Amino acid sequence: MVDHPHPLLDTLARRVRSLREGRQWTRSRLAREAGLSVRFLARVESGDGNISVLRLQELARALGVTADRLLNRESMPGPAFRIERPVALVGLRGAGKSTVGPLLAGRLEVPFVEMDDRILEESGLPLDQLFELHGERYYRQLERQTVRTILDENRPEVISAAGGVVNDRETWEMLLAGATVVWLRATPEDHWERVIAQGDRRPMADHPAAMQELRSILRHREPVYARAHITLDSSGIGPDEVAAVAYRRLEELVAPGV
Repeated sequence: MVDHPHPLLDTLARRVRSLREGRQWTRSRLAREAGLSVRFLARVESGDGNISVLRLQELARALGVTADRLLNRESMPGPAFRIERPVALVGLRGAGKSTVGPLLAGRLEVPFVEMDDRILEESGLPLDQLFELHGERYYRQLERQTVRTILDENRPEVISAAGGVVNDRETWEMLLAGATVVWLRATPEDHWERVIAQGDRRPMADHPAAMQELRSILRHREPVYARAHITLDSSGIGPDEVAAVAYRRLEELVAPGV
């Protein structure tokens, strides 16, 4: 820390460090996510980095918050309540879990965890290779082990669960019992468009009935997803608003007296 940092830069430094540590990210990880050099990020976290508006915006995006929150602690205080156990986001691919998750984690000031990343760490294989070499059954076993490990840790964090987590009854029941489960519900069209917007054209490739199959999967899983503690309709609204609604619903559920 410099001897006499500007109050605004000092606020920024403390806020960035707090959010990064809350996610259990290294400085290198945050620098990579925000498109900054590790050296410059170190200066920001020391209160000596006079960051540009565009870089500030990218840093805020990487941390899942607004630029205003990084600069003004009084206007954007910490969470009004604290979660005591994990919050698990569920839904089909394209529901917005990986987008909403970091935003919600930022509001709650807790880490964000991609379950598939944990499975990849355990297996040492990318998911497509894991399925190709060992099949879905083996993946579900790893998924069950990963859910058990996360719940045994019993840390307040936001988890993005795999879309098919409901396919294994034991895993699903374990998740419902050990976490606050939030179903991000969307229309088949929204699921489709979001996946395509991410550059993934596999749903369309050599599969003319892909949309019909998607509708069928969603129809089949909806009664199971509906057992989630909170259901949010993410169709037609942006991820920031979904995260804000999720935060309010969690506050009502976790801290009804607040």
